[in-house]
Amino acid sequence: MADKIKPEDNVSNMQNPNPDTDGINEQFKAAQDNRSNQLNPNNPAYWKSRGIEPEDKAGK
Repeated sequence: MADKIKPEDNVSNMQNPNPDTDGINEQFKAAQDNRSNQLNPNNPAYWKSRGIEPEDKAGK
């Protein structure tokens, strides 16, 4: 099992895609997936990040 990641390392990992490696930087991937979800109006994370109800549920 890998060592626990320190918060300061996690912040660096979220910004670093590690372009010249064969592996996947899981923290970077998770941060990019979260960003994509928050920019997609078809995803509940989009509405939650804005603190509003989805358009299809508003007014019902």
